[in-house]
Amino acid sequence: MPDPTTQSNYLQITTRHLSLEWRVDFVQKVVIGSVVHDLILNEDTVKELVLDTADLIIESTEYSLGENHAVMGSALHIPLPKNLKAGDLISVKVTYKTTQESTALQWLEKEQTQGKVFPYLFSQCQPIYARTLAPIQDTPSVKTSYDAKISAVLPVLMSAIRVSPPSEGPAHDGKVIGKDLVTYTYRQPVPIPSYLIAIASGNVRYRAFPKVEGKEWKCGIWAEPELIDASYWEFSEDTTKFLVAEEKLTTSYRFGVYDLLVLPPSFPYGGMENACLTFVTPTLLAGDRSLVDVVLHELTHSYFGNGVTHADASHFWLNEGWTTYMERLLLQVLYSPAHRGLSYIIGAKSLYDDLKQYESRPKYQRLVIHFEPGENPDDAYSDVPYEKGANLILHLERTLGGLDVFLPYVKDYVNTFMGKSITTEQWRAHLFAYYQKHGGNDKIKLLDTVDWDAWLHGEGLQLPVNMQYDTTLATQAYALAERWDASRSTTEPSNLDFKESDLQEMSSVQIVVFMERLQIYPALPSTHIYHLGKLYHFANSPNAEIRLRFYEVALLDPSSSAAKMYASEAVRWVVGDDGTGVVKGRMKFCRPVFRAVYRVDKTLALEVFETFKNSFHPIARKLMEKV
Repeated sequence: MPDPTTQSNYLQITTRHLSLEWRVDFVQKVVIGSVVHDLILNEDTVKELVLDTADLIIESTEYSLGENHAVMGSALHIPLPKNLKAGDLISVKVTYKTTQESTALQWLEKEQTQGKVFPYLFSQCQPIYARTLAPIQDTPSVKTSYDAKISAVLPVLMSAIRVSPPSEGPAHDGKVIGKDLVTYTYRQPVPIPSYLIAIASGNVRYRAFPKVEGKEWKCGIWAEPELIDASYWEFSEDTTKFLVAEEKLTTSYRFGVYDLLVLPPSFPYGGMENACLTFVTPTLLAGDRSLVDVVLHELTHSYFGNGVTHADASHFWLNEGWTTYMERLLLQVLYSPAHRGLSYIIGAKSLYDDLKQYESRPKYQRLVIHFEPGENPDDAYSDVPYEKGANLILHLERTLGGLDVFLPYVKDYVNTFMGKSITTEQWRAHLFAYYQKHGGNDKIKLLDTVDWDAWLHGEGLQLPVNMQYDTTLATQAYALAERWDASRSTTEPSNLDFKESDLQEMSSVQIVVFMERLQIYPALPSTHIYHLGKLYHFANSPNAEIRLRFYEVALLDPSSSAAKMYASEAVRWVVGDDGTGVVKGRMKFCRPVFRAVYRVDKTLALEVFETFKNSFHPIARKLMEKV
């Protein structure tokens, strides 16, 4: 079946390569230029090329735009020469410019950046917003290579390999930043889906990570000058180590460059796996490297997502479920099985929370979601494809006999489908075919014990199987949470038998598990909440993951005095009105905090959101309006 989220006729005629020529206009807040599509016909006598667009001004007057759809945008109809036949190659150029309504682009004022001197631009095209950046076949079923020439008065980055000026040369090619126009050229030789086309432009600097002997690929970090030292320190130790471990489990890295870009805080995700250039949130800069595992996830997408890609949004779990599974397997390889188990324990809590949110829309509790034409896949954005998908793969690993049996299959899966876009049915057919060849009927009988319908199409708050995880690293956290629960009858905080040293032997991840464990008990008395925040310094923790969990514990009972006190702190922290002055736009923090504060003080939540909503990325703003 064709992708229900695109209006393009990609099955009839398919883009193979894109040539982008853009000028970034920070005054008008638009991108102006053109795109050339190099296409191949898949059928005889195709009369027109139909591309996806949304919120674009098309300046090629010989083309026509269809009626605008709120989600799908306006189909761009381009007539083709007569008598074309299957296999023919053709090029089509479209001149256009973006508008300020473009969902893919966020234009930041200088005050929203770390340096507060220059503005900033960054894109987010996943899942269906590349059509607001360029007229394109906006479906993951189509993969294209691309080249780009981008002119701007600020340094430009793209999800590709830089050709000129050199990354390690003078910033902005030695010209005056913010004044002189410089043309940046990029080349992406590996075909990628449209949602991985990315651009960022701002006052950024580059620092290369140490080269790994014997590896052809290069790694480095981009950030504003004020953050480059902290960013380099946070990520330089682990990034290349992660990539080396990934190659051992899968296959060679094929994109040539793996750079990180630390974005301003309004970036709505923890990370985005744009090819060659992973975007990351500055909330990962904890100062102790405790949150760098997000990079492990995004890097893994180079294989599962960027390499083996879902054919359309209905099969999005293939990207995220596989990536989450492999990320946690790498935790075991790099550290210990207990670290893998702890990550699944944290994931189980987020999975349950999101399944609960979709009780009124159980369709989105499924792994494979049938989207209707015109339905926005962002409506289903949650941890379900990540966590439910990862647990399905873990269940298969265990069912088939463990890692010794399963890892060879993982390599075969990656090598078989690398560079392709597939459906769940194709994946499952390959799984059965592999184990028929490498195990025969005995392995097929094991696969037949899996309740496939329940895993792929089941709804509800529970997984089809009661999954057990290694709790070695969770035991201490569980015990501390149990002590706090048992202390609720003590009315005087000074009599509580807790000390700051309770956390001395616990990692930040274990502290997160402790805080999440507290949430399974009835809400603690307000006196305990105040003591908890002060004793362990949770109320002002620089670690965003810990701070989030503290607010979730504090706001558990909406009628409590603690909830009323911390509601204001929480909502102002999440929008950056707590002294930082910069919006913390990561949806992982914004959505649950606003949801919790809304239950405590509806007026406060609405007033703060109304004040700061235009500082959020358009994707985050739309999803939070629904909250």
